[in-house]
Amino acid sequence: MPDLLVVDNLRRIGLEAIDVRVAAGACIAITGASGSGKTLLLRAIADLDDNRGDVRLDGLSRADVSAPQWRRRVGYVPAESGWWRDRVGDHFPDPDAVAGMLVRLQMPIECMDWPIARLSTGERQRLALIRTLALAPQVLLLDEPTSGLDPETTLRVEAILHEKLADGAAVVLVSHDEAQADRMATVRYRMAAGRLHLEGTA
Repeated sequence: MPDLLVVDNLRRIGLEAIDVRVAAGACIAITGASGSGKTLLLRAIADLDDNRGDVRLDGLSRADVSAPQWRRRVGYVPAESGWWRDRVGDHFPDPDAVAGMLVRLQMPIECMDWPIARLSTGERQRLALIRTLALAPQVLLLDEPTSGLDPETTLRVEAILHEKLADGAAVVLVSHDEAQADRMATVRYRMAAGRLHLEGTA
């Protein structure tokens, strides 16, 4: 498969000259100790922090599109999601369009009427993922997307991600879960002191 996401010489404080390619339909999993730079890398690719380097999506340079346009196509789901309105449904332009994913991830349809303050950590994680998937990004940048979930729900999330990969999306997955990295990854990397080290391919 052709490369969908191409990152060349990406640099910022805490990262040293990252080069990585992710093909359409591929998942790269990045493991490593806390503080090694994994989240910094995802945030840099999403252009949320100052950084330098060439990042391209399907041949399109990040420098040639606005930040909001880029982040619609390269969807970032942080470990701790942001919520800027009081009610869950206010974060979803079309709540009906995500009803199927809510059911699959064991969230009741009525959660759209819940206040954000009511949500548990795991519920916030699932809803943040659904919120991003609803935008149909070509690339998903996922930072510990299942860390607060039980094993059954974790596998449900992974099943949805495998479907997105089969449809031609690409995934960059940061996880402390070595077993999850083995289940999901086409290519595995380990981050250490801001450097990305190739570990192997599936």
